[in-house]
Amino acid sequence: MKIVFFGSAHFAVSSLEALIKAEHEVVCVVTQPDKKKGRHLQLSGTDLKSKATAAKLKIFQPENIKSKESVKFLKNLDADLFVIVAYGQIFSQEVLDLPKLMPINIHASLLPRYRGAAPINWAIINGDKSSGVTIMFVTHKMDSGPVIMQQELKIEDKDTSVTLEGKLRKCGAELLISALKVISARNYRLVEQDEDKVILAPKLKKEDGLIDWNTFALDIHNQIRGTLPWPGAHTYYRGKMLKIFQADILPIFSNHKPVPGEVLRVDNLGIIVASGRGFLAIKELQLEAGKRMSAQSFIIGHKLAAGEILGKK
Repeated sequence: MKIVFFGSAHFAVSSLEALIKAEHEVVCVVTQPDKKKGRHLQLSGTDLKSKATAAKLKIFQPENIKSKESVKFLKNLDADLFVIVAYGQIFSQEVLDLPKLMPINIHASLLPRYRGAAPINWAIINGDKSSGVTIMFVTHKMDSGPVIMQQELKIEDKDTSVTLEGKLRKCGAELLISALKVISARNYRLVEQDEDKVILAPKLKKEDGLIDWNTFALDIHNQIRGTLPWPGAHTYYRGKMLKIFQADILPIFSNHKPVPGEVLRVDNLGIIVASGRGFLAIKELQLEAGKRMSAQSFIIGHKLAAGEILGKK
């Protein structure tokens, strides 16, 4: 089959690598235009472009995938299949109708759960015990197409959105190869999604990282794990933003009823903070304009002591 591969985010790289390794015919890689990045604002391409360049594949970087020029270019490729993985642009029905067989997408959730831009983050923020990957037929409505294949994957207690993304990236690449086999053999079934079970996973906003110490320790712990690498869970310490990268939930730690956000103790367990229900031991953190460091290093450098209240600007 002649495949056109669409992708931009790092999540797409493993799937392209799998196609190349399996010796599928990738006639073109479509990715976002180069953007100015870094301190000196130098033009830089996506990670996928780097991989495609190394593999000597044809590359197409349209500003608008729905433009007449884009449609003409893609039509001339005469593809059997479009494979779309974290591309970052909305497709018109005209574009989706171009491949001879179908357009398919790899989505990092068990659809219809977590339609949207941040399925991995929301799965952890919401405390889910499992996630997975879906291969689906692409329709014009976002993430709503019928399912071709799914693979479930357990979320470990120590997983963050970063580690889970790595696991799902690998899982998605393997599942893609399996899906191509059944598609090629015309041995697949399209299963419509249950609209009554839809859960949305919108793109994270900066305020999604702000910790509310009145909530449960478990919820804060999940927020810390699920908002990495951006926006990152954060609170305030002496008027400055304090990012928290790692924390552990503790059992009952105090007999008296502390104020949510109150620092109860600082020791080898970390910085012990009360929440609305339960306690957290902060292990790794970073003060505004400072360096990321362990709790022990922070305690020494900032003279943090019991009785201080986190969360006040």
